[in-house]
Amino acid sequence: MKTIYLLLTIAVALSAAGTSQTFTGIITDTMCGAKHNMVKDQPDEACIKMCTKGSSEYALFDGKTVFKLSDQKLAAKYPAKRVKVTGTLNEKSKTIKVALLEPAGDAK
Repeated sequence: MKTIYLLLTIAVALSAAGTSQTFTGIITDTMCGAKHNMVKDQPDEACIKMCTKGSSEYALFDGKTVFKLSDQKLAAKYPAKRVKVTGTLNEKSKTIKVALLEPAGDAK
């Protein structure tokens, strides 16, 4: 009986921890977030590229929250672009472990 209870507990914990979600937003960087003011008179893409050459990392801004992304190489292909990210969210660190990152199909 104890073995069955232990196995059920482990199964529930693993399924909750690994719940994949889809997020839609704009690829940005962790320093600027929603507002890009570092490079005057340049598009947001230029600011994001400049910031990520330093200590900043690629992130997703969903309109409310900036989420750090685990796959920096893939995110680098889409600076200032609207994308869909599928992955698991670590609430504590606000990091999405990316399983899939692709352009958003909408025109928003």
